[in-house]
Amino acid sequence: CMIDALLALSKLSSQPLARQPVNLSQLAAFVADDLRRQAPERQVRLVIQPDLQVVGDPTLLRTVIENLLGNAWKYTAKCSEAQIRFERHAQRPDTFTVSDNGAGFDMRFADRLFGAFQRLHSANDFPGTGVGLASVRRIVRRHGGEIWAEAEVAQVFRAHGLPWPR
Repeated sequence: CMIDALLALSKLSSQPLARQPVNLSQLAAFVADDLRRQAPERQVRLVIQPDLQVVGDPTLLRTVIENLLGNAWKYTAKCSEAQIRFERHAQRPDTFTVSDNGAGFDMRFADRLFGAFQRLHSANDFPGTGVGLASVRRIVRRHGGEIWAEAEVAQVFRAHGLPWPR
């Protein structure tokens, strides 16, 4: 519910970070398995690059992966051949991307994407609370990183970058 989402969002700023080595690929595989169990009828080509390692809070990073892969899963629901990728950026080795061939969005509104309750699609078309990406941004920033999105409406690409401090 909305109140629970708001409480969780507010806790992200005060919760202490437990920094340790984290295998993002493994977290992504767990999240992918959960998504497939929740919607076994979906045929999604989900590619996870192996051995993506960072140092950070494993619980908070799981929240990041759940939200990013969950969004990619949600916004590819109307694709006949859905594809989702989680990998290291080819030109920036400290950046990780989640990309999909889903609904996309208009880049003129990209600055709103990571704000609480800022939705770029109708809740009837794609349900959600509107706080997932706001939570992701808070977690990534607490780890010293930044996040952004790139896309175009009706084009087969959307990406979220997670640059990670070394």
